[in-house]
Amino acid sequence: MRIIPVPCLSDNYAYLVAADGRSEAIVIDPSEAPPVIEALEREKLSLVAIINTHHHHDHVGGNEALRQRYGDLPVYAHSSDVGRVPAQTERVEEGQPVRVAGLELRPLHVPGHTLGAVSYCVEDAVFTGDTLFIAGCGRMFEGTPEGMHASLSKLAALPGNTRVFCGHEYTVSNLRFAETVEPENEAVRKKLAAARAARERGEPTVGSTIAEELATNPFLRCGEPSVQARFPGATLPDVFAAVRRAKDNYR
Repeated sequence: MRIIPVPCLSDNYAYLVAADGRSEAIVIDPSEAPPVIEALEREKLSLVAIINTHHHHDHVGGNEALRQRYGDLPVYAHSSDVGRVPAQTERVEEGQPVRVAGLELRPLHVPGHTLGAVSYCVEDAVFTGDTLFIAGCGRMFEGTPEGMHASLSKLAALPGNTRVFCGHEYTVSNLRFAETVEPENEAVRKKLAAARAARERGEPTVGSTIAEELATNPFLRCGEPSVQARFPGATLPDVFAAVRRAKDNYR
């Protein structure tokens, strides 16, 4: 499987995904059409479907322009996002795999950032949109701490070698915040140095792995004594909510 990150807007990623040996590709979260078109032409791929993780404009803004160029492509998004995702044609539900372009996408419904948020597992990768970032997570625009914590726990339960491809290049800032949560965490320090070096080379920091996130992402580490000592709470969602509030105010 080929995964091609496509930088869009100021800090978004769309992804072209193609099965080995095939020229057909899907695009996940096309923020805008021109960078996706350029990548398709450069990689000599033909677009056959659009996959959306949620309805926010910076993840779906290219849907209609891509369909105008390439025809009536199917557009996949969660069933609850009908009417909110431009040109949506297909309703996605957890437990109902999507098969397209020689790939099988296994949707996970992960409400919290939005109520219709979906992450897609494809072979050894997961595309998490704005639910799970490298060393971070999305803001709760439509969900609750309990729901977001449950969604992140669902992703954390994936195999440790699962590669994580998220919707934004927030990694350096997220890891800087993670250092304030666990200043003694050597894995955070090393990952931050690697992320800074990648950005200095002009390279994306995606993808991480679930194992790396369990070691460095404060939002997946709410059960750790080192996190609970600084963010006490009666329950894990309470600890998560306290960490999320601190990140909201972090500069």
